Amino acid sequence: MVGMVHANVYLVRHGETPTTGKVLPGRAPGLHLSARGREQAKEVAAQFSDVHAVYCSPLERTRETAAPLCEKFGLEPVLCDGILEADFGSWTGASLQELSALPEWKVVQQRPSEFRFPGGESFAEMQARVVGALEEIARRHPGETVVCFSHADPIKVALTHYAGKPLDEFQQAKAAPGSVTRVQL
Repeated sequence: MVGMVHANVYLVRHGETPTTGKVLPGRAPGLHLSARGREQAKEVAAQFSDVHAVYCSPLERTRETAAPLCEKFGLEPVLCDGILEADFGSWTGASLQELSALPEWKVVQQRPSEFRFPGGESFAEMQARVVGALEEIARRHPGETVVCFSHADPIKVALTHYAGKPLDEFQQAKAAPGSVTRVQL
């Protein structure tokens, strides 16, 4: 559209935690960054020279990752449930080794559009929630640079959406701890 002003939105996955790659912590409170995660948070902050707003999931690990950037620019992070981790339901806190042995794990990996976490949300619901939140954030900040601190699966479903790919390809998207990905909305 002619005259449309975009926002530069950067999606940052929180830094490494003691459970990264081992457990599906989900929305459980009390999970903090590891020493490596704190270093990653500093590395993220060093990448930016101009930031107008910071949004983050309310979980400790995202707020801790955002802290060095907020301090650098004198910003307060806006806590945003829309970019919160997936609601993994009864899978919250389970080891990835245990989960990978379940028949449902294959569905999560190959056909996530057909899966709902037991007692939690579906991938389609998560994608709609995250994309809706990011588009609202972009509307609030036309022409500005905004950094959003979130989690692997929310970032991956957003990247899949903005790449115009089907949800079932979301596992192909990458969001390593401390990674920064730019999307123009």
